[in-house]
Amino acid sequence: MDFASTVRSIPDFPKAGIIFRDITTLFGNPRAFRAAIDQLVQPYAGVRIDKVAGIEARGFILGGAVAHQLSTGFVPIRKKGKLPWKTMGEDYALEYGTDRVEIHEDAVKKGEHVIVVDDLIATGGTAFAGIKLLERAGAKVIGCCFVIDLPELGGADRIRALGKEVTTLVAFEGH
Repeated sequence: MDFASTVRSIPDFPKAGIIFRDITTLFGNPRAFRAAIDQLVQPYAGVRIDKVAGIEARGFILGGAVAHQLSTGFVPIRKKGKLPWKTMGEDYALEYGTDRVEIHEDAVKKGEHVIVVDDLIATGGTAFAGIKLLERAGAKVIGCCFVIDLPELGGADRIRALGKEVTTLVAFEGH
């Protein structure tokens, strides 16, 4: 499957010089969506996975489908203030300032094997924070899956430096 052809590239969004990689076109293509989920799941066939953690918001779509295929539970990693019960969080740096991701305190149990899923890995800040948060909650993060990699920004390498397996399906130059 040529995933690059199913992703819409939008120049100068959200600001000049950025090319936004819009994965909603892949979601709307039944064959591409199915192939993407199959390829994200494949490295974990026969591996113990207890939960799939999806990063807000497109990671919910992908992560939910991956969790379904693996017959596991799903953990939403949300932005600050979006979860209705007791939470724990992890701050991460943005270009200007910081942001925070959160999970429910009881989202994972100590020792559960978790994979993290999102649509795109750029600098890796959100994924890094999600991994740290899940591990602080007691989970063992065994890998991360992304449809799109922006290798120039180094996020996948940053996650690999943590000792995590990283699966990506297509790489785009630029950011």
